[in-house]
Amino acid sequence: MVVDFRLGDVLQLKKVHPCGSDRWEVVRIGADIGLRCTGCQRRVLIERRVLERRVKACLAIGSKVDTTSSLA
Repeated sequence: MVVDFRLGDVLQLKKVHPCGSDRWEVVRIGADIGLRCTGCQRRVLIERRVLERRVKACLAIGSKVDTTSSLA
Protein backbone atom coordinates (compact mmCIF):
# COMPACT_ATOMS: atom_id res chain seq x y z
CA MET A 1 0.00 0.00 0.00
CA VAL A 2 1.38 3.41 -0.99
CA VAL A 3 0.93 6.25 1.49
CA ASP A 4 -0.30 9.52 -0.04
CA PHE A 5 2.08 12.21 1.20
CA ARG A 6 1.19 15.86 0.52
CA LEU A 7 3.22 19.05 0.61
CA GLY A 8 2.88 20.62 4.03
CA ASP A 9 2.09 17.38 5.90
CA VAL A 10 3.62 17.31 9.37
CA LEU A 11 4.80 13.80 10.20
CA GLN A 12 5.91 12.31 13.50
CA LEU A 13 8.68 9.77 13.00
CA LYS A 14 9.54 6.86 15.28
CA LYS A 15 13.08 8.06 16.01
CA VAL A 16 14.00 11.46 17.43
CA HIS A 17 16.31 13.77 15.45
CA PRO A 18 19.56 14.77 17.27
CA CYS A 19 18.09 18.28 17.83
CA GLY A 20 15.35 16.67 19.95
CA SER A 21 12.42 17.02 17.55
CA ASP A 22 10.51 14.08 16.05
CA ARG A 23 8.31 16.20 13.75
CA TRP A 24 9.05 16.77 10.07
CA GLU A 25 7.28 18.77 7.35
CA VAL A 26 7.00 17.39 3.80
CA VAL A 27 8.62 19.90 1.41
CA ARG A 28 9.19 17.77 -1.74
CA ILE A 29 7.24 14.94 -3.37
CA GLY A 30 8.63 12.39 -5.82
CA ALA A 31 10.47 9.07 -5.72
CA ASP A 32 12.30 10.58 -2.75
CA ILE A 33 10.41 12.61 -0.17
CA GLY A 34 11.97 15.86 1.02
CA LEU A 35 11.53 16.59 4.73
CA ARG A 36 12.39 19.59 6.90
CA CYS A 37 12.86 19.18 10.66
CA THR A 38 10.49 21.48 12.54
CA GLY A 39 13.05 21.87 15.33
CA CYS A 40 16.28 22.86 13.57
CA GLN A 41 15.09 23.33 9.92
CA ARG A 42 17.49 20.64 8.63
CA ARG A 43 16.44 19.25 5.22
CA VAL A 44 16.80 15.60 4.20
CA LEU A 45 15.70 13.33 1.34
CA ILE A 46 14.33 9.89 2.21
CA GLU A 47 13.15 7.14 -0.12
CA ARG A 48 9.37 6.83 -0.11
CA ARG A 49 9.33 3.19 1.03
CA VAL A 50 11.80 3.90 3.86
CA LEU A 51 9.73 6.87 5.05
CA GLU A 52 6.54 4.78 5.02
CA ARG A 53 8.16 2.44 7.57
CA ARG A 54 9.48 5.29 9.75
CA VAL A 55 6.25 7.31 10.07
CA LYS A 56 4.54 7.00 13.43
CA ALA A 57 1.69 9.48 12.83
CA CYS A 58 0.51 12.26 10.53
CA LEU A 59 -0.07 15.29 12.79
CA ALA A 60 -1.26 17.82 10.20
CA ILE A 61 -2.47 17.41 6.65
CA GLY A 62 -1.07 19.70 3.95
CA SER A 63 -2.66 20.89 0.75
CA LYS A 64 -3.38 18.62 -2.19
CA VAL A 65 -1.20 19.56 -5.17
CA ASP A 66 -3.08 19.91 -8.46
CA THR A 67 -0.96 18.17 -11.10
CA THR A 68 -3.60 18.34 -13.85
CA SER A 69 -3.38 22.08 -14.58
CA SER A 70 -0.98 23.34 -17.22
CA LEU A 71 1.07 26.51 -17.23
CA ALA A 72 0.46 27.25 -20.92
